[in-house]
Amino acid sequence: MVKDEYNIALLGGRGFVGQEIIKLLNFHPIFNLSMAFSASFSGNYVEGYLKNSDLKYTDLDLNSLDLNNIDIVICALSNGESTPFVKKIEEINNSIVIVDIGSDYRFNDDWYYSIPEIHNMPKGTKKISNPGCYATAMQLAISPLRDVIDSKVSCMGVSGYSGAGSSPNEKNNPDNLKNNILPYSLTNHTHENEVKRHCYSKVSFTPHVADFFRGILVTSHFSLNKNLSESDIYEIYIDFYQNKKLVKINKKPPLISDVINTNYAYIGGFSVNEDGESLALCSSIDNLLKGAATQCIQNLNISFGIEDSLYLEDTHI
Repeated sequence: MVKDEYNIALLGGRGFVGQEIIKLLNFHPIFNLSMAFSASFSGNYVEGYLKNSDLKYTDLDLNSLDLNNIDIVICALSNGESTPFVKKIEEINNSIVIVDIGSDYRFNDDWYYSIPEIHNMPKGTKKISNPGCYATAMQLAISPLRDVIDSKVSCMGVSGYSGAGSSPNEKNNPDNLKNNILPYSLTNHTHENEVKRHCYSKVSFTPHVADFFRGILVTSHFSLNKNLSESDIYEIYIDFYQNKKLVKINKKPPLISDVINTNYAYIGGFSVNEDGESLALCSSIDNLLKGAATQCIQNLNISFGIEDSLYLEDTHI
């Protein structure tokens, strides 16, 4: 049923991504945050939600989940935590649209995996799997070139420590990160496998976390199956992302400072070697926004028949 406004329940509202979703919903006239669930902050006011200053967090309890008058549930939970809640949501009301921010359903064919600028999710989709942050940056870089590459793509990424989540661990430990950069999951990172399944099968990826809070920069190396100039490559990207309003193409390499606290992805730094057979380029996104919360709102826009970037352009977070 088409409505003027839709009510959202947010599971995991106190996490980094949950907080960004709350901010984005302030600007959206159709999607309203009606309930926010937290395991640790129940009873406290939902700070930062300007549409309803009286809204309080509800206890995140699987056995007492109440979704009365809810149209959409966003699962902003840690990887592996969404599945029991999804089963419960479907028991309560199988017409509710569900977006899972975590990795639980990224390899499940019953869910629609969607980077809006690349995939063509149909209106009315009810089970949406939000891609991972590194996987988003990699696929935005790789997708325009799939017809002109035929061998392995190598990607190296650096992320701020918010990508390691809000719970203390070695990858967000200030003592480990001070004046440092930490490589981890040198092979078989889940985002590498995600890209192999949904975009390009011959890819390798190594992530690193550094001593800054948010943002991702991925440098990708390609072998080309025909000689192309840097201008040729630039035009391929301009054409591919034509009318994709949240992707910006530049000839210069993007910086993390370009994207933090924005909804945009930046791709650039196109550099071809002398023989015209090897290419390097960079892609950069805010891991909490275009890598998570922004993409969630884009996907909801599409599901409800709205242009994906609507209410996201020029939004100041």
